[in-house]
Amino acid sequence: MSTGPTTVIQVTNLSAAVTSEQMRTLFSFLGDVEELRLYPPDNAPLAFSSKVCYVKFREPSSVGVAQHLTNTVFIDRALIVVPCAEG
Repeated sequence: MSTGPTTVIQVTNLSAAVTSEQMRTLFSFLGDVEELRLYPPDNAPLAFSSKVCYVKFREPSSVGVAQHLTNTVFIDRALIVVPCAEG
C-alpha cells in the first residue's frame, strides 16, 4: 500500500449515459487530473445500468475537495465519491 495520502478517487452511481470526457471536465475543476478511467469504457458494446470512474489527481489535496461532490446530482444520479488506494 502507499505510504502517503492517496491521489485517487472512485466515483460510483454514475449514469449509464456519462462519458469519460464529461467526467474529466467535472473533476478538472478540482485539480490537475493525471489519469481518468471509466468502466465500462465509452465504446463498450453492451449497455450497462451504471458506470464507475477512477480519477487520479496530481495533488492529494484534490481528493478531499472531490469528496464534497458526493450527493451532487450529475445527469440523473447522485454521485458517490470515495478515496481509493492506488494500484
